[in-house]
Amino acid sequence: MGRRIERPAGARTEVNNMTVADTVTEAPSGEVSEALTAASAETGGISAAFAAASAEMIERVRPSVVQVHSEGRGGGAGVIWRSDGAIVTNNHVVEHAGGTIQVVLTDGRSLEAKVVKTARSLDLALLQVEAQDLPAAPVADSSNLRVGELVFAVGHPWGQKHVATAGIVAAHGTVDPPGSGRSAHYVRTDARLAPGNSGGPLVDAHGAVVGINAMIFGGDQGVAIPSHVVESWLAAEPSRRVYLGVEVRPIELPPSPRDERRRPRAAGLLVGTVHADGPANRAGLLAGDVLLEVDGQRLDGTDTLIETLSQVHPRDTVRLHVLRRDTVLAIDVEVAEPIQNS
Repeated sequence: MGRRIERPAGARTEVNNMTVADTVTEAPSGEVSEALTAASAETGGISAAFAAASAEMIERVRPSVVQVHSEGRGGGAGVIWRSDGAIVTNNHVVEHAGGTIQVVLTDGRSLEAKVVKTARSLDLALLQVEAQDLPAAPVADSSNLRVGELVFAVGHPWGQKHVATAGIVAAHGTVDPPGSGRSAHYVRTDARLAPGNSGGPLVDAHGAVVGINAMIFGGDQGVAIPSHVVESWLAAEPSRRVYLGVEVRPIELPPSPRDERRRPRAAGLLVGTVHADGPANRAGLLAGDVLLEVDGQRLDGTDTLIETLSQVHPRDTVRLHVLRRDTVLAIDVEVAEPIQNS
């Protein structure tokens, strides 16, 4: 795991229903701010000191920021989280990869990466490459970030390598990602992002990662997944896999359906095969049914179904909302352990 950087804790308050840090607490003394003070005393120029200190810090960060190329999706960035080849990026950078995923290091090496796990609701993906002694990024505790604190975004916008932009923390709280049904924490910053920044780090004045850049908000602000959320997700033990017993594929629903439940949806999962010995067959699912929801999660792709099922255990019951002809049915399915093939 990346080297851990401890940050001073700040008081917290509520602003517009979002949890943000109290801005009256004393600012931390990061490497950039310390260098500013020293250089300013020698040269009398705080602008020159800031430029020199921030440039040196970004140079130290760059080796930990990789390019991620996936067939069918273009490119993004990623952060070397552990020296053994574990790399964190955004789920949307790799979720529709049509072939191999390549990770390009600053030393020019291009390595094939495997997707270890993903979380669509958090927009996170963990990749693994076959390499050792990689330059892992230092990681800070983002739960202590404060509004107004200086941050930097590093990525590869529009194919340009290792572009850095600076800004401040504008807010942090929670947001409900479309189709996820659960809240996700975020950090909002005015450090400018563009396509190609996705999956790259948001770093503080120490040069430590405090977030994974994910999206552009409102046209001029970026949203990042906080590093403490990333750490918790990586540390969580995977649930035992369960077996539903269907083969599905995404489809688009008709543009003007009758049923009220279908109106906000544009897609579902068409059931092509129902396994005779599986839980879905025992619950009454049929080939030709269209899965709309599982436990309240809208199903606009197979990844949502897989993620939801990964959080339950054998003998748990999940509720499926299913479109059968012109009727939406609620069907409870008791999931089982996967059938072991000899």
